[in-house]
Amino acid sequence: MTVPQPPEPIPGARLLFSLDPSVSHLNHGSFGAVPIAVQRAQQRLRDEMEANPLRFFTQGLVDRIAHARRHLATFLGADPEGTTLVGNATTGAAVVLQSLALRPGDEIVTTDHGYGAVALSVARECGRTGAVHRTLPVPLTATDEEVVEIVRTGLRPGRTRLLIVDQLTSPTARLFPTAAIVAVAREQGVPVLVDAAHAPGMLPATVASVGADFWVGNLHKWAYAPRGTAVLVVAPQWREKIQPLVVSWEQDSGFPVRVEWQATLDYTGWLAAPVGLFTLRSLGVDRVRAHNAALAAYGQRVVGDALGVAPERLPEPGGPAVAMRLVPLPPGVATTLDAARELRTRIADRLSAEVSIAGWNGRGYLRLCGQVYNTPDEYDRLAVRLPTLLAQG
Repeated sequence: MTVPQPPEPIPGARLLFSLDPSVSHLNHGSFGAVPIAVQRAQQRLRDEMEANPLRFFTQGLVDRIAHARRHLATFLGADPEGTTLVGNATTGAAVVLQSLALRPGDEIVTTDHGYGAVALSVARECGRTGAVHRTLPVPLTATDEEVVEIVRTGLRPGRTRLLIVDQLTSPTARLFPTAAIVAVAREQGVPVLVDAAHAPGMLPATVASVGADFWVGNLHKWAYAPRGTAVLVVAPQWREKIQPLVVSWEQDSGFPVRVEWQATLDYTGWLAAPVGLFTLRSLGVDRVRAHNAALAAYGQRVVGDALGVAPERLPEPGGPAVAMRLVPLPPGVATTLDAARELRTRIADRLSAEVSIAGWNGRGYLRLCGQVYNTPDEYDRLAVRLPTLLAQG
C-alpha cells in the first residue's frame, strides 16, 4: 500500500497564525490556535472594556453576546434560542449534569472513549447525589453498527437518566455514529448529551442533524475562536430546567442568558468568535476540512511506517473529514497518564514537536492533527526522529 499523498498547501495560511516557527505544532486538537486577526479583534474589545468598564458591562453587553451567539449557532446549524455560550465543552457538560436533579439509583452511562474531565464531572455529581456511573466498553475496531448495538443493550430504561457519547472522541480520535445512537436512546426514553468538543469547524454535520437532547462543542479548537468559547445546545423540553453553575444578575432572564451571564467574566472572546468563522470562511470551509483531514492521514501513515505499524493496523477514524489520527506506540510505552505526559514532554523538548500522547485500555497512542499551518515535512521529521527517541526509553 502506498503512502497517501499530502494535500497541496493553502497559500498564505501559515502567515495567519503567530505560532513559533521553530516548533512543529501537530496537536491542534488540544488547545487550537487563534489567528492573528482574531487576536487583534479580541484585543480591540479588551481596549474598549478597559477604556470604560462601567459602560462596557452595563450598556448593551447582553445584546452583544446574544448577537454573537446567534451568529455561532447559525454556523453550527443549531437553534439560536436553544443555544447558550459557555467556557468550554466540559463546562457545558457540568451544567447539564447538575441540572438533572439526580437521585440515588439513577445512573449516568458513558463509553470508555470519553473525555477524562467529563468523567471527573460525572464522578463528582454521582458522589453528590448517590447516582452511579456505568461505562460501556467499545472496542477501537468496532463498526458503527456494533457501536450502536453496544449502546442499545447497555441502556436501562427507567434507571439510565443520561447517556453521554462523544461525536469525535478525544483519546481515540474516533468518529461515533451519534445520530444513530441518539435515535436508539430515544426509543428507550433515555436523554443524550453529545460531547462534540472537536466538531465545530471540523465536521460538516449540523447540530440539528444529530438530534441530541444536549450538545456541547468548542469553537476554540477547529473554528478559530478565542479560547474559552463553546456552546451548549439544549432541546426545547429541557431549556427551563437548565441552571447555571453560578447564579448571577441575569438569573431571572431564563435560558440561555442566565447561563451566559457570569458577572465580570471576560466576554471579549465570545464577542470576537465570529471573526474566527470569518477567517475559516475566507479560507474556504470545505477546502480547510479536506486539507486538514488529508494531512492528518498522511502524518498517521508516515509516522506509523516509521514505528513499524502495518497500514491495516492503523486505527481508522470512521469518517473522511476527521483531522485527527492515532498511531499505536510500541507495547509498554505511555500506557499510563503519567508516562504519557512524560513522553509528550520529551518529544516537545528534544524533537521540537507538540503532539498528544494518551494511554487507552493498556496501550499508548500518539495522536496527530492536521491544520492549515502544518506542512508534510513536519510529519516527515517526526517520523525520522521519533523511533530513536523511543528506543532511548
